Amino acid sequence: METARSGAGSFAQTEVNWDKLDKTKFYVVGAGIFSALTVGLYPISVVKTRLQVATKDSVEKNAYAVIRGLLKTEGIPGFYRGFATVITGAIPVRIVLLSALETTKVAAFKMLEPFDISDPSKAAIANGIAGLTSSLCAQFVFVPVDVISQRLMVQGYSGHASYNGGLDVARKVLKQDGIRGLYRGFGLSVMTYSPSSAVWWASYGSSQRVIWNLLGHGSDGNGSVPSQGTVVLVQGAGGIFAGAASSFITTPLDTIKTRLQVMKHENRPSTRQVIKALIAEDGWKGFYRGIGPRFFSTSAWGTSMILAYEYLTDMCSRFVD
Repeated sequence: METARSGAGSFAQTEVNWDKLDKTKFYVVGAGIFSALTVGLYPISVVKTRLQVATKDSVEKNAYAVIRGLLKTEGIPGFYRGFATVITGAIPVRIVLLSALETTKVAAFKMLEPFDISDPSKAAIANGIAGLTSSLCAQFVFVPVDVISQRLMVQGYSGHASYNGGLDVARKVLKQDGIRGLYRGFGLSVMTYSPSSAVWWASYGSSQRVIWNLLGHGSDGNGSVPSQGTVVLVQGAGGIFAGAASSFITTPLDTIKTRLQVMKHENRPSTRQVIKALIAEDGWKGFYRGIGPRFFSTSAWGTSMILAYEYLTDMCSRFVD
């Protein structure tokens, strides 16, 4: 990833090669950093999920109402429904995701070297390919975790069943649907998160290059070395822009996927029925239920994660010659 140690001119284009990272520190330190961020940002996911599964008869139809309802009925613990499942599954998911992301990005940049295209375009393509590929690989681990955690997030809410923890959810899903039950919505999950990851990383990579060029830190070798504060601001701006782009494009698919994953076996609708129900209840705007929390979640997660990720790759690269 980009680091300030290589000088101003090449600042925006310098990548820390995967081969130059201390893998042990990368995974161990990364697990700690990302787990800590998950603690702080997880409640946003709970609110977003509840909004997406709310029916037309639900009292809580906006984020404020959901937050107030959770505080009234369950207190702070209500915002961490399914957290144990997510934090347990997050470690293998991130190992797969980060490994695929870095190795694919290196290969994509090498593939694009012979082509005469601008740096922002090259960054968008390489990062987009890496984001798409890494997300696709991670779905095989992520979807079962997602199915279990989302059922826990909405248990007892708007008529949904209650469970005694993640293992109870897994046992009942396996009993009803077999292993396929844990992969319910897999296709939509791939269609949601893989494009979202591609858009996010493409937007982040290209926007950073554009911003650095505007600030005079392009690839021409001119300009002074930017301060660490400037680096963080540019990375944060890139994260917010990427979050806005990916949340707008993929929220409709995420809403459909979430509804499919939390429905009980006997009431399980088809994708077509979910789409018809959303249109009947709210029109086309029904596909953007929870867009506010999703945008905030995507931007907050993305910006926090990318700052942590940039710091992580920079720190771990120092331990390898």
